[in-house]
Amino acid sequence: MEEYLKAMPPMCLNHMTMPASSTVEVLDAAKSLGCVGVELRNDLASEIFDGRSPAEIRDEACVRGLSIFVLAEVYAFNDNTTQTRNAALSLARAAQECGAEAIALIPRVAEMPIDRAMQRALLRDALNALRPMLEDNGITALIEPLGFSNSSLRQKGDAMAVLEDMGRPDCFALIHDTFHHALSGEAAYFADATRMVHISGVADPTVATRNMIDAHRGLIDSNDRLGSIDQISHLRRQGYSGPLSFEAFAPDVHELIDPTSALSASTAFITSNVAELAA
Repeated sequence: MEEYLKAMPPMCLNHMTMPASSTVEVLDAAKSLGCVGVELRNDLASEIFDGRSPAEIRDEACVRGLSIFVLAEVYAFNDNTTQTRNAALSLARAAQECGAEAIALIPRVAEMPIDRAMQRALLRDALNALRPMLEDNGITALIEPLGFSNSSLRQKGDAMAVLEDMGRPDCFALIHDTFHHALSGEAAYFADATRMVHISGVADPTVATRNMIDAHRGLIDSNDRLGSIDQISHLRRQGYSGPLSFEAFAPDVHELIDPTSALSASTAFITSNVAELAA
């Protein structure tokens, strides 16, 4: 057995899981949980970095021994407009300044389903437009397909097909999200192209998978209906050894008085169950 399969998966904390907390509070929580890093966001109520300079946040992460893995997000990047391209450039520069490894590209959720051939065409045009900027700035962009039925990019397989046509440029990789993987119904995994895994669980027994929304996304426990543990184990068996990032949107998680205790319990559950499947 590969050694990384025996080890505890490296954990990461996405700011969305604690959206009312400051950046420094998220860094402190990540350190206390034994995480290896964080993901920070520009779509919360407070501005990214809480108005502090990217360099200050880089230093705050550094003194805690944490990496800033991803800055999110460029929403509707596959619209490929001047606005989305400028947003990507701005986020890439902020990533450079704070020492982040990558930025996140999020597709538009449209009003109606979009044909898969059109999804690929939109993606190809957007990636070709962003590629020179990313290569010039030395930043990786992580593509995160969304499993919602009206998403303009639902499946990782379509993203991979476009990346293969482009020659698998180093400036692009994938985010695997356990929620969106379950919603999309996609069977394939692409561990070799995956740089980040977002993890969450849905425990509500009454909601059909097709009707799940972000607000259902809590922490992973024994009631999870997404098969997140199986997904994590599958990715690790395929060679993924990178971080698992808590990305919970559920209001009951956001309202926790002591989120670190809940996150610690979820980490213990994930670690023990992934280890069992690896044994």
